[in-house]
Amino acid sequence: MKSFDTIVIGVGGMGSAALWHLARRGQKVLGIERFDLGHSMGSSHGLNRIIRLAYFEHPNYVPLLRRAYELWRETEQLTKEQLLFVTGGIDAGAEDSRIVQGALMACREHDLPHEVLTARETTQRFPGYKLPDQYAVVYQPDAGFVASERAILAHASLAVAAGAEIHGREKVLAIEPAQGRVVVVTDRDRYEAGRVVVSAGGWISDLIPALKTKAVPERQVLGWFLPQKPDLFRPENFPVSNISSEVGHFYQFPTWGIPGFKIGLYHHFHETGHADELPREPTPADEEALRKGIRHMFPDADGPTLRLASCLFTNTPDEHFVIDTLADAPEVVVASPCSGHGFKFASVIGEALADLATNGSSSLDLSLFNIQRFDQPEPT
Repeated sequence: MKSFDTIVIGVGGMGSAALWHLARRGQKVLGIERFDLGHSMGSSHGLNRIIRLAYFEHPNYVPLLRRAYELWRETEQLTKEQLLFVTGGIDAGAEDSRIVQGALMACREHDLPHEVLTARETTQRFPGYKLPDQYAVVYQPDAGFVASERAILAHASLAVAAGAEIHGREKVLAIEPAQGRVVVVTDRDRYEAGRVVVSAGGWISDLIPALKTKAVPERQVLGWFLPQKPDLFRPENFPVSNISSEVGHFYQFPTWGIPGFKIGLYHHFHETGHADELPREPTPADEEALRKGIRHMFPDADGPTLRLASCLFTNTPDEHFVIDTLADAPEVVVASPCSGHGFKFASVIGEALADLATNGSSSLDLSLFNIQRFDQPEPT
């Protein structure tokens, strides 16, 4: 049985970054991926993911994001490949909406540069946006997107160059803690390690029973549409955005990679189930749901469909992450689920996971993400 310092299960956004941070520390590490390296079955494909500092979800994310930006830039320098693209970012909706008020709270608490704009001022500056007049807009100039598929391969390549081993198309069947160490059983072999990092995304509850009802896969659909006025949607003219609207909570990207405006609808149709059983092929109903957002706020992007793609969210009840060790098996480190907003943090979560695997703790504040919070009684 081959022995390692740490085994990482799932070599996606979080797992690839963890592999790199462990390998660079001199650990003997193995990454096991049930699909291909850089596959399209999980949560990180579709070219890119938004990164933003005005974090409406909770101000405690902002320090992690600042470190994430530093690590993305370091990865770019090491690989000589651009991964982080800054476009500026918009959070918009009714003035009293969670998105607007949460973004303002994060900006004020962490002294982030930002502007509060009206819908009309937003259209004057960024003509691709045609928001309803009553919307409030928070503009934060540091937002943009991370090239997610490139980033996974970049982290994996750095890890391999530093001595890591990666196995694709190998399914983990069981994790067996044994006298302070761990045995990982796959459909091909058995391996031993001092620690295991479980970053299995939508399949994490198959391996971590404590998350069986707390990490729920949800089907998402992304769409790319050919703009009628392409210049309005280029990265230099169109910031990324999160918008709470009357027809749904949508997120948007400028054209990049594919010559189309990219849009997604948070919690698309609220379709949940096992990751292996959720439908993958997009439907006309999926397209129509996305076009509702386009017609409502981006009419100049309402052109022919170029591409539709499904992916997964893996949601916790409070939609915060899980980054922790198991209380009854501290040699098992749990990474994710990230509830649809995790990829931007992959660089820093990889560092945090390496800390937990090597030291049992991290200097980063991970208190928001402890697994024991789910054991607390519901407030009355």
